[in-house]
Amino acid sequence: MAEKVLMKGNEASAEAALRAGCRLYFAYPITPQSELIEYMAKMMPKVNGTFVQSESEVAAINMVYGAAGCGKRVMTSSSSPGISLKMEGISYLAGANLPAVIVNVQRGGPGLGDIQPAQGDYFQATKGGGHGDYRLIVLAPSTVQEFADMTELAFDLADKYCNPVMILSDGLLGQMMEPVEFKPHKTAEELAKLDKQHFDWCIHPNEDEPNHHHHEINSLEIDPLVLEQHVIKLGQKFDKITANEQRHEEYNISDENEVLVVSFGTAARIAKSAIDELKEEGISVGMIRPMTVWPYPYDAISNRITDKIKKVVVMELNLGQMIEDVKLAVNGRKSVEFLGKVGGILFTPAEAKAKIMENI
Repeated sequence: MAEKVLMKGNEASAEAALRAGCRLYFAYPITPQSELIEYMAKMMPKVNGTFVQSESEVAAINMVYGAAGCGKRVMTSSSSPGISLKMEGISYLAGANLPAVIVNVQRGGPGLGDIQPAQGDYFQATKGGGHGDYRLIVLAPSTVQEFADMTELAFDLADKYCNPVMILSDGLLGQMMEPVEFKPHKTAEELAKLDKQHFDWCIHPNEDEPNHHHHEINSLEIDPLVLEQHVIKLGQKFDKITANEQRHEEYNISDENEVLVVSFGTAARIAKSAIDELKEEGISVGMIRPMTVWPYPYDAISNRITDKIKKVVVMELNLGQMIEDVKLAVNGRKSVEFLGKVGGILFTPAEAKAKIMENI
């Protein structure tokens, strides 16, 4: 059994990225994700990787575009306002069918807001914060272990679908310390295999030798008919992702549930505490925790709307963003209520219990 290490979430994500074969990382410091960039600055030289502290978030995401086009596993990270600056480049990555990993350690907003944990970037991540018809695969960890595991998963999914993947963390998960168990580093042979897998689409020097090519990587299409077909193909890829990559956790789910809670990330940790306390009091409450917030696990929620369920309660650290997706899943069969906090403030288990018990 691998040894567990006590680490901050930001550092665990960085370590997992290195072990997954990330050798190129470009970013600009911003609280509360700066430990991630500091860890990469320290460790990248030890694995013969390249670390660049860019002059801006805009520069960082365009460096990612270039590295991804060369067929390398590449990552960037930031926090809410920094991610906003990266959005044009993220749209370019999606439009060019390029794999990359983007970590958002969310903070309070809008604007500069504060440096406390929040979940106000849900719309931006899941509905397309940049322009055009595109989607990101969006993973939502709720523990430091998941933050690490999902970082490696993000690289695999990005490669599998040639699409950017975002990890939607927050300031609490980034800063808190928990024991983490890591997978071994990828071997040189495994890294070489990854490079070979990218050969079919990445750019190469213009050489005349057999089996060499110099693919054009571009997100600009002047001919509307060509662009139409390109966007349709992107849509078909997103449909495939939707069919194959939905992930969720069921917590205390049973046929005896009177209330169904839907929550993700840090908010779900608090919701679990409330559910555990209510269970001791003889009240059965189940929770669906989306682990991919895109593609969203609509069916997982819909299938739990039984006759015994009196209501659904959505818990988020925002003014109500994921609640729209939950309402789509519930489709009017039960009332959907909301508990949220903003400004970097967390609701308490007592507040969650009170909301669950309200009017039942």
